[in-house]
Amino acid sequence: MTKYISTLLVCLMVLVTVQDADAGNPDRQGEAGAYELLMNPWARSSGLHGMMASRVRGVEAIRINPAGLGRINQTQVLLSRGIYLQGTDIFMNALGIGQSVGKSGTIGISLMSLDFGDIPITTTDQPEGVGGNYSPSFFNLGLAYSHTFDKKISVGVVGRLVSETISDVSATGLAIDAGIQYVTGPEDNIHFGISLRNIGTPMRYSGEGMSFTGQAPDGDYTLTLESRSAKFEMPSLLNIGGSYDFLFGTNRVTLMGNFTSNSFGRDYIGGGVEYAFNEMFMVRGGYRYETGGSLAANDASVYTGLSGGVSFEVPTNKKTDAKFGIDYSYRATNPWGGTHNIGVRLNL
Repeated sequence: MTKYISTLLVCLMVLVTVQDADAGNPDRQGEAGAYELLMNPWARSSGLHGMMASRVRGVEAIRINPAGLGRINQTQVLLSRGIYLQGTDIFMNALGIGQSVGKSGTIGISLMSLDFGDIPITTTDQPEGVGGNYSPSFFNLGLAYSHTFDKKISVGVVGRLVSETISDVSATGLAIDAGIQYVTGPEDNIHFGISLRNIGTPMRYSGEGMSFTGQAPDGDYTLTLESRSAKFEMPSLLNIGGSYDFLFGTNRVTLMGNFTSNSFGRDYIGGGVEYAFNEMFMVRGGYRYETGGSLAANDASVYTGLSGGVSFEVPTNKKTDAKFGIDYSYRATNPWGGTHNIGVRLNL
């Protein structure tokens, strides 16, 4: 056991070192693509800006720290709908399923897509529109596995397919996430977590939309030519977090802290608090600070740092741990009207 744990820790330290070499570089901001990988569609974890690398559990962990997927010992189904930056008419949809296998393993699948609605087709000659519409299709599909050692250490990995498509142009890539969580303390109330996300292949747009008709260089005729697009990287990042549970009978108060190192942008540091009564009613709030930059200088993200959320869970079977829950979260932005997420969960 000690040998396996040591090997995992060494591997993660190597990954952290590699990531740190390029992390937190605002000069590279905007050079990556597939930024939908940084969007969190799940309502419970987004109530804390996703700053839950140490304590996220179940299907939501596939998005933040796959090691947390192994913290469930049952079947879990999540469905979520989000309004991304209210006023932009962009919606986030997500579906996830987690299933424990054997004594210590858990597998999961997560699908997240963006709904842009119908966008009018325009051209340089007809800027008001040609009478038709198109709708981009952005989605990513993740397959995850997590393993727990002696209920103290869990590790997880996710393989993710990333797709961005319109009618005549598309780009596809593959990414890997990996993470580890450690639980200790007299009542298992101290949590640590590290995750490395969006390490993947470069992506490039291609398709009929990249073709155009041009004059042949050695004759009086035309040819169909293809314009090659540049490759772009995925927005890789590193999460390091810790949390402490204060337990008072059926009440729990959890303090969390998290650091996010971005390879293609500014780093984040923040924390939050969650109160739970009998694990049936939960309220949470957090603040995330973006190092450097400011809204006044137009070089910071639209999120102001404030977030909050609430959850309700009720048992559906007295003989088992089956529960039904509803989650809601809000993240403040400037401009636009914030990002709203609502989701339902079913533990079987």
